[in-house]
Amino acid sequence: MNVLIIGGGKVGYYLALTLIEHGHNPTIIEKSKACCTKLANELDIPIVHGDGTTIEALKIARIEKMDSLISVSGRDEDNLIACQLGKKLFNVKKVISRVNNPKNAQAMRKLGIENAVSATDNIARLIEREVDTTAIKQVVSLNMGESTISEINIPLNYKLNGKTLSELRLPDDSIVISINRNGDTIIPRGNAQINSGDKILIMSKTTSLHKIQEILKLQ
Repeated sequence: MNVLIIGGGKVGYYLALTLIEHGHNPTIIEKSKACCTKLANELDIPIVHGDGTTIEALKIARIEKMDSLISVSGRDEDNLIACQLGKKLFNVKKVISRVNNPKNAQAMRKLGIENAVSATDNIARLIEREVDTTAIKQVVSLNMGESTISEINIPLNYKLNGKTLSELRLPDDSIVISINRNGDTIIPRGNAQINSGDKILIMSKTTSLHKIQEILKLQ
């Protein structure tokens, strides 16, 4: 997922690291030239020196290619402007704003920024919950978003049809709870097969959803 981060301070830096670890492709816009130099030396991602509240900087960062925009500057006013530009002018599918003053959260939501949050881990989890596939639907969020129970719809003519769970080798922090096949519920073990048209319930860490998606070849 391509993610544009507005603000390259500590929050933006560690958020970028987290997103990279989770397999995303972040780009950072930062006003400070010195900060941009530091970011460029430490992160192997695009760094744009500019003001994220301006159309010019957003275009330089190729906002039209972005799936999400996250504004994490130290000024709520700037975060609001950047998110509104991304949402209304460039039609970015998902915008998320850091809220420095919790009192501003409700005002931001009223102004159209539904995802106004105040902690880096919450921002990362919001991104992770937006798995880019219609095959995976998150049913229940557990432990403040750290884990999730998801329903996976196996497509017809599935390329891995007949593979067993032991052969697929899903991540250690995930477990298949049940398989629904033609209306029957199967409580699976390692030798259980995954067939075309199955519906699977799986519990996992939220950060493992992309890996599960790759292993099951649902992309």
